[in-house]
Amino acid sequence: MLGLLGFYVELDGHPGQPNGSPRDAVRPLGEPDETDLVAYLDGGHVLIDVLEAGHDVLTRSPHRHSSGCSSLVTDGTWLWRQDFPHYVETHHVHLPEAFIAHARSLNYQMPPLITAQFAPHYNEAMPLVGWASALALFTGDGAATTTDRVAL
Repeated sequence: MLGLLGFYVELDGHPGQPNGSPRDAVRPLGEPDETDLVAYLDGGHVLIDVLEAGHDVLTRSPHRHSSGCSSLVTDGTWLWRQDFPHYVETHHVHLPEAFIAHARSLNYQMPPLITAQFAPHYNEAMPLVGWASALALFTGDGAATTTDRVAL
């Protein structure tokens, strides 16, 4: 199962989001290596590119990820919304220790995403964040040829 980062109730409007409220995650200071952690999050692989505009749900202001804010991004182990790095760098929201250790163990370098290894985790995680699981057709080498994703 993928770890989930930043799927907050206020962002999606779906009750029961796995990460609760961003208000509860805000901290006065971030991790000492927060800049590297934000760069790691910014470098993730975009899974679903959503064309929409959003704002910071805490300040009601636009931000650098306002365009496409709910696009889904991954490193193959963790899944987050495209606007999650904004909340980390601006509000220093809490990051799970397991994620921090993971990013540090990779020296903040985004690993390649191998579709055949990632697809089962994707299908498990999508319903948890308000999306139906993907229906993907794979070729023998694991490359996705067609993907149909439907929002719930």
